[in-house]
Amino acid sequence: MNDPRIFGTNRNPVTDHLDLWTSALLVKSTAGRGSGGPLEAYGVNKLRTLILELAVRGKLLPQDPNDEPATTLLKRIAAEKVRLIKEGVVKRVKPLPDIVEAEKDFELPMGWVFVRLGDIAFSQAGFAFKSRYFNESAEGLPLIRIRDVGQPFTGTYYSGEYRDEFIVEQGDYLISMDGEFRVSPWANGRALLNQRVSRLIFFTENLGKRFIADSLQTRLRKLQGVKAYTTVDHLSGAQITESVIGLPPLAEQRRIVAKVDELMALCDQLEQQQGIGIEAHQTLVETLLGTLTRVESAQEFAAAWNRIAEHFDTLFTTEHSIDQLKHTILQLAVMGKLVSQNPIEEPANALLAAIASEKEALVAEGRIGRQKLYPDISEEERRFVAPLGWQWVRLDSLFNVIVDCPHSTPKFTDSGFLCLDTNSFKQGALIESKFRYVDADTFSERIARISPDKGDIVFAREGSVGESVVLPEGLRCCLGQRVMLFRPSSRLNSEFLRLAISSPRSLEALLELHKGIGAKHVNVGDMRGFAIALPPAAEQHRIVAKVEELMALCDALKARLAEAQTTQIRLADAIVERAVAAPEVASV
Repeated sequence: MNDPRIFGTNRNPVTDHLDLWTSALLVKSTAGRGSGGPLEAYGVNKLRTLILELAVRGKLLPQDPNDEPATTLLKRIAAEKVRLIKEGVVKRVKPLPDIVEAEKDFELPMGWVFVRLGDIAFSQAGFAFKSRYFNESAEGLPLIRIRDVGQPFTGTYYSGEYRDEFIVEQGDYLISMDGEFRVSPWANGRALLNQRVSRLIFFTENLGKRFIADSLQTRLRKLQGVKAYTTVDHLSGAQITESVIGLPPLAEQRRIVAKVDELMALCDQLEQQQGIGIEAHQTLVETLLGTLTRVESAQEFAAAWNRIAEHFDTLFTTEHSIDQLKHTILQLAVMGKLVSQNPIEEPANALLAAIASEKEALVAEGRIGRQKLYPDISEEERRFVAPLGWQWVRLDSLFNVIVDCPHSTPKFTDSGFLCLDTNSFKQGALIESKFRYVDADTFSERIARISPDKGDIVFAREGSVGESVVLPEGLRCCLGQRVMLFRPSSRLNSEFLRLAISSPRSLEALLELHKGIGAKHVNVGDMRGFAIALPPAAEQHRIVAKVEELMALCDALKARLAEAQTTQIRLADAIVERAVAAPEVASV
């Protein structure tokens, strides 16, 4: 990380690394497009942090020896503070402690001076207004709550009595004191200052308030995450008042703020361009992969795949794109486009005849009920053209058992017998860290209808509809809420059937059945009558093996991507750290 090309004395850390700032991305949640979640512009955000850090340390611009020094400005502010206290505009507070060397964490530029915030501004605490007068119907004045500082106003109003001293005017600088510490001007007109929000009352108007606010923000950011006996960050009034910042000459404050605005506008442009690029990339990937599942002839499929293969390294560079590739692989698998067909294999209709005979024997023995008669499978239900040797069939013809879970919520315990619910599995794998347990009595009650066994498919019928898993040998469990169980004929490959009912097009068709009716869900009746395309038995095994092989390759690709992203993020962090610590930085 000490490469002189990055940290040399003639390098500018803001403008010399634009490619890094725009390439360092971070997945910030599991919501949004793709299972990987939306991408945060980590590099651009680090660039914003760097700009502010350089600004408040005097490293963004050269100093002008002709500027009036900050010590002279500070004397005028001190005189104004005395006057305001005498007039009762601000409260008299105890003397501030002297600034010790440990608090001076950077070398002051020429003409600057270290001050405590309380030397130049008074931190006014908000008032605990009575919640019974809160409303969202715009009665009274807007009430500024913690969540409103530096964010869009969330719409809480106060209709009760108040003292004028807690009226906030547009442009007043506020501080959120819980959770995320933010310093930001209020931009929504006259309002009231609620508890755990502080307002800065400056002792003079002849001061760069924006510069002071930015300096305080960088100080408070260092307190973020430092908790004592709590899980939420809390900021005290004393921490605000005693914060140490570097105060430059007034003329330099104004020049710095102008330069910060210029560079922040550059950051906004970079982030917008980056967002457009990511969106365009996602659309391109989805479009190209979509052609693979839409074309019908082998020649068209080969041409579509060649277009992707030629640009593979360019297309699959994000978690979202790799997840889309996984989805496409699953869909191709159940459409018979992942492995070749073998004309000498026993066709699926012969396999279905054998399964029908097996089911008749089970009906005769009283072990299962007789299958319901269904209409012929319509062309609309045939979601693609089935390959040679395949057969469209309803699930009721393939499974000996399709049963819903008990609808009651089990009482969970810290240990005992495993109870599978929708949190217990994802993308065909069990998640042991999410396992939940029940006692012996509850377990016995819940297996009275069906005792899950090896090869059974457990399927989420509500919430995360379509998530499913094949139960391995030796797993003793009962069913929790919002799942159903499929028990296939022993002649079938359970994993292929799981892929077939959980494939993207299958789920799309299933969810259309109850679109707009409450939470996403399917029921047993839906699944019994649902149609899938069934390949010959031998081909089922080949398909499953190929899916496992390709998914492993996708996971390896994603791991390499994550490693590269981590490297970019560490490099961005290192550049910020070293640039802030450097004794001299080229002006921007």
